[in-house]
Amino acid sequence: QVQLVESGGGLVQTGGSLRLSCAASGMTFSSYVMGWFRQAPGKEREFVAAISWRGVTTTYADSVEGRFTISRDNGKNMVYLQMSDLKPEDTAVYYCAADLTSTWRSYERSSSRAYEYWGQGTQVTVSS
Repeated sequence: QVQLVESGGGLVQTGGSLRLSCAASGMTFSSYVMGWFRQAPGKEREFVAAISWRGVTTTYADSVEGRFTISRDNGKNMVYLQMSDLKPEDTAVYYCAADLTSTWRSYERSSSRAYEYWGQGTQVTVSS
């Protein structure tokens, strides 16, 4: 079965950097659009970033664009989220998600409903 496992979360200072990793198994990784979402306590889950099958196309939430970079390595079945200039408002549980689709629709990429598989999440805490 499909399994997604996030790692790399932790505690960092404001302005610091952190790299999250997501290891995928049980699927043909290159057939999936991959995304990152996050959820802070008391808030709705929100879109962070998404990347197309070969990494040609990426899209970001306005709140993270210019600070975060999503990438993937299809040879390793891995997707990454490089986070820089971290802010306290970035504090959340970060989730890796996978969408088996043959079509890139921009309006779907930021919707959690479009993704079939989810990891367990990894905590990112940014101290003030």
